[in-house]
Amino acid sequence: MSGFVSGLELSRRFYTEAVRPVLEASYPGLPYSAALLGRGSEVLGFDDEMSGDHNWEPRVLLFLRKEDQTRHGDAMADVLRREVPDRFADRQTEYGIHTIRGFLLEQLDFDIEGEITPRDWFTFPEQNLRMITAGAVFHDEIGLQSVRDRFAYYPRDVWLYLMIAAWWRVHPEINLVGRTGFVGDELGSELIGSQLVQDLMRLCFLMERQYAPFSKWFGTAFSRLSCGAELVPILRAVQRAESWLEREEALMAAYEAVAAIHNGLGITPPVATEVEQMWGRPFKVLWGDFPGALAAQIQDPVVQRIAERWPIGGIDQIRNVLWAARDRRQLIALFDQ
Repeated sequence: MSGFVSGLELSRRFYTEAVRPVLEASYPGLPYSAALLGRGSEVLGFDDEMSGDHNWEPRVLLFLRKEDQTRHGDAMADVLRREVPDRFADRQTEYGIHTIRGFLLEQLDFDIEGEITPRDWFTFPEQNLRMITAGAVFHDEIGLQSVRDRFAYYPRDVWLYLMIAAWWRVHPEINLVGRTGFVGDELGSELIGSQLVQDLMRLCFLMERQYAPFSKWFGTAFSRLSCGAELVPILRAVQRAESWLEREEALMAAYEAVAAIHNGLGITPPVATEVEQMWGRPFKVLWGDFPGALAAQIQDPVVQRIAERWPIGGIDQIRNVLWAARDRRQLIALFDQ
């Protein structure tokens, strides 16, 4: 990939060489912030030479105070399009002029002027949180970075609850790899094994306090976690297994590795794990009461009340049904009832 310039670096140059000089000349003294945020592989840092074949161009998001956006927004966009230097004229460029509040309403259906409650955190799509906190801020005079910092990661008790929900996605399913394989349904066993791999990977993102991206970059981002080098070959062994017995053994190793990561965090007393035979059946399962240990650490009464019910988890489990940010309001009732 010799000569490749990342989209983030290209956008930084675009701001420095093209956008900033125009703003300084046409709007001297006007406070603003400039950044690359939102959708796009270049925001997440995963773009490569192939990324340039569509929707990949130098772009900058500009943020103004509300009164300045009302007064100058449309004219500013026209000035920038007209004054772009010749060296960028052969490229498709993009400008977006926003208020910080308006941008967050578009991305999360959340008014940044309010407090972020647990139910808000539970209904923010994780991939959107990553898109808001990734990328880069090139210039900041109106507090964009301080707003990003509010979304840097889940509050402690929300984080603990999401790990409880993640463990409960693993525990009820792990014996089914053997049960389906035992009746000759290797395809079904493979499907359940693959889902368990994904669920264990999500647990690792949580334990390393990183937002998981959407499916295209999920595996790439996982490989860059500090546990990625150790766990990738173990999880691939689950995927490559040709029989349910091999798959079961590989899953035991994966579970043990993830359990060790949890215990290494020191956020609960050490949780013991042991291999069991489910109801005396010929299927191995590993059980450790991670949900119970995590629940005992939650102090926020709102999160405690939610954790007393069967864990719902976050919006990402149903993101294919409710995609738009405004759909978040339909989910809040799940945590209110």
